[in-house]
Amino acid sequence: MNGRPLLAASRITHLYGPTAGCLDVSLEVFPGEILALVGESGSGKTTVLKAISGQLRPSAGQVIYRDGQGRDLDIHGLPEGHRRLLLRTELGFVHQNPSDGLNMAVSAGANIADRLLSGGDRCYGRVRSKALGWLARVEIAQDRLDDRPGHYSGGMLQRLQIARNLVTAPRLVLLDEPTGGLDVSVQARLLDLIRGLAVSLNLAAILVTHDLAVARLLSQRLMVMKGGRVIESGLTDQVLDDPHEPYTQLLVSSTLDA
Repeated sequence: MNGRPLLAASRITHLYGPTAGCLDVSLEVFPGEILALVGESGSGKTTVLKAISGQLRPSAGQVIYRDGQGRDLDIHGLPEGHRRLLLRTELGFVHQNPSDGLNMAVSAGANIADRLLSGGDRCYGRVRSKALGWLARVEIAQDRLDDRPGHYSGGMLQRLQIARNLVTAPRLVLLDEPTGGLDVSVQARLLDLIRGLAVSLNLAAILVTHDLAVARLLSQRLMVMKGGRVIESGLTDQVLDDPHEPYTQLLVSSTLDA
């Protein structure tokens, strides 16, 4: 692709004792692009995602992020406070389990406001207005602003988590199995929402999923992982329509047979 990548990870390796979470993984994601990491459970996808976000320090490798001021930042070389601020402002992370990405003890509005406050916005009226606006964008009734997340359905929780992440206009969003555990109809609605927001906001994203249909719908490029390694990569439609590796062929055939 043309231009400089928004994020470049080089030879990321992480070991859990004698077990490899991921091995020698390199990737780039460009502004406005969605890159999918696919593979079975345990293939290393989420480990890579957490290393990229700075939530997990890899055993080896480097992650460089180009921030809004055009500076190349070594994610794991930043002071802890700077890295956390980056994760709360320019980066977003949507967890598979919404309770990992939300504060279940406070209202929906407070969950959205928390990111704005972390970014330095102290105007109550503006914060509340933005929270209401984002509830509407993710198709949650505005009169649910003061409800706690525990009163939301699974699909609403994921939409709330998306609103919480996008309210600060991040440049890169990391999505970890965002439709996992949801009913098919709820998944479809959520995927339409994510695709629409990605286009309208020109978002860059890295999507972790085991569902090839989700990867095809959302991503432009795809990387297939097995045993912690990337074994095949390319344009999403090309990889899924003409897979070269036997493992990728098995994944595709399993989807067709389902």
